[in-house]
Amino acid sequence: MTCKSAFIYSDKFTNYQFANDHPFNQLRVKMTKELLDAEYLLNEADILTPKMANDEDLALVHDRQYIDAVKKAGNGKLTPEDGWEYGLGTEDTPMFPNMHEAAALLVGGTLTAVDAVLEGNNKHALNLGGGLHHGFKRKASGFCIYNDCAIAIKYIRQKYNLRILYVDTDAHHGDGVQSVFYDDPDVCTLSIHETGRYLFPGTGNVNERGLKKGYGYSFNLPVDAFTEDESFLEVYSSALREIAEYFRPDIIVTQNGADAHCYDPLTHLCSTMKTFETIPLLAHDVAHEYCEGRWIALGGGGYDIWRVVPRAWAQIWSIMHTGEIIKGDIPAVWKLKWEREAPCSLPPKWHDHPGIYKEIPRKAEITEKNVKVLTQALQYCRNYKTFSNIETKK
Repeated sequence: MTCKSAFIYSDKFTNYQFANDHPFNQLRVKMTKELLDAEYLLNEADILTPKMANDEDLALVHDRQYIDAVKKAGNGKLTPEDGWEYGLGTEDTPMFPNMHEAAALLVGGTLTAVDAVLEGNNKHALNLGGGLHHGFKRKASGFCIYNDCAIAIKYIRQKYNLRILYVDTDAHHGDGVQSVFYDDPDVCTLSIHETGRYLFPGTGNVNERGLKKGYGYSFNLPVDAFTEDESFLEVYSSALREIAEYFRPDIIVTQNGADAHCYDPLTHLCSTMKTFETIPLLAHDVAHEYCEGRWIALGGGGYDIWRVVPRAWAQIWSIMHTGEIIKGDIPAVWKLKWEREAPCSLPPKWHDHPGIYKEIPRKAEITEKNVKVLTQALQYCRNYKTFSNIETKK
């Protein structure tokens, strides 16, 4: 299925850079764009320039004092002691020049994506510069200064009054987004992530279901370390389909961290490109089944920027734009260019070669544990469905 889609992009996305040796590197967005160019999958008409989010936009989620602190940090006027109060100047989120402007542009890119779908003639929109799901109301966290995901959802609720399903497949729990909407029955959050027993941020337990009117609208599936494609996709596919049927969203917002891949240096999952080909395919299907195609996709984590992220993220656009997965060889011109800068050899194919990681001896045990987590996580909506069927029959 070919759909009119918008690709949000600016070379200035790379200004969001904490340090040369910091794992969060937005060069991956540029690499993805050039990979799509090399595959002749991007047209100039598809590309939209992001707007700069203003303070009113940011204040949909963030405290005004925090926004001012970020501005001061970017101007060199925030002391280390004051910075720590706001999560700024830490090892994860160091201060850097003009950090407010760099972060606000990423937020603006996500808001541009929203308007491209809800005011323009696009079914889908992709902002790979966004997906910064760890930011809190008055604190930076996990490489995230402003939480563009949560701001966009608030923006949709305020401006368009739609019900949103937020789907987060980053290996790290989408804690910042969940916290904002934990008591909101019009926003359903689904996070599939590596268990927090060994991984930041340590949250996202299966029993985190929401509060007050929002109870039953937060879903967490903490999969075990060393989970492979088959188990990850079983959990993802079952959860997304059942939750979409239960919640009946008007629009889907997906956060597409690529750090569940076995090559990622910061996580312990064992996905391959098979997972990152399937995730957007199913999101695309669900968006068309429930939301008239309305789908906003964002970037997120992903710290092997050479071998993993460009291939994974390019598949999202291909599925949005053509409805199909890219197959075959990586374009030689792209591979040649970036291999000169990469510290490793780049994959020659879009698919991963079988056997790229050692056999996992606990595979059966891990799969069984993940099925139990899935059953626990979906218990509420399954009970709700059963109760609704009984009431209907009455």
